[in-house]
Amino acid sequence: MVTAFTPRTLVEALRFRDAGPSIPFAGGTDLMVRRKRWSGTTPRFEQPALFIGGLPELQGITTGDGVLTIGAATTLTALLEDGNVPALLQQAVAQMASPAIRNGGTLGGNLCNASPAADTMPPLYALDAAVVLQSAAGTRELPIEEFIQGPGRTALAGNELLVAVRIPPRQFKISAYRKVGTRKADALSKLSFAAVAEVDDGKLTELRIALGAVAPRVVRSRAAEELLLDRPLRQIADRLPEIQAAYAELLRPIDDQRSSAAYRRTVAWNLIRDFLLGLHLKP
Repeated sequence: MVTAFTPRTLVEALRFRDAGPSIPFAGGTDLMVRRKRWSGTTPRFEQPALFIGGLPELQGITTGDGVLTIGAATTLTALLEDGNVPALLQQAVAQMASPAIRNGGTLGGNLCNASPAADTMPPLYALDAAVVLQSAAGTRELPIEEFIQGPGRTALAGNELLVAVRIPPRQFKISAYRKVGTRKADALSKLSFAAVAEVDDGKLTELRIALGAVAPRVVRSRAAEELLLDRPLRQIADRLPEIQAAYAELLRPIDDQRSSAAYRRTVAWNLIRDFLLGLHLKP
């Protein structure tokens, strides 16, 4: 038997969280699969299930003071349909799962699942996104890299809910996203790559690169980025050995049913190198 609670408001949901252990879910596209033991059986929940997918406070995409705020229960499909969502994030979402899954799956769920291969995370890392966590006692905001603590682990406290994702008001002229999978659609990532950059007067003035499924958490090396900032684009090729060395310490892929560690490491570096060397071709 599954004990479940469907709150009518966020206040009710937070009171339920405060009262004891529970398992929040919205779309359930990952959670239900993990909890199902075999075909035809009820998913197993050791704790009461808290359905938050219908809460209006967790829905929608708004802009205030230039900051884009996305409700945690906003579906992936809704992200594709809103013109305010950064193209980098939309590119990642468009390649996720299938239309049916995107209609139910949510941005908050993809983050709270905390899979190293989560498709939305590399773009959000590159965009310096933050998450908003709320409990009955108050609200706090964390950078996404502090929220994700490892495979299946986040900084979400037992009495909190992830209520929103916030993206700073920064537009980038140069961006790139690449998902490497077994097939073009409805596939888990072997690895994923997201990057943004700005070039001014032949110099690299902004650079952010994030890679998924190549380590326990998304890899973003600010040290590697700093090596190239405010330098002429013509110097990038000469600094590639230093850049590669910086990433070599952070890339810790695994062998699994989808790919090998060696393949992931090689392709990750190829994507980094090709993006950097292609910057001089950007208008």
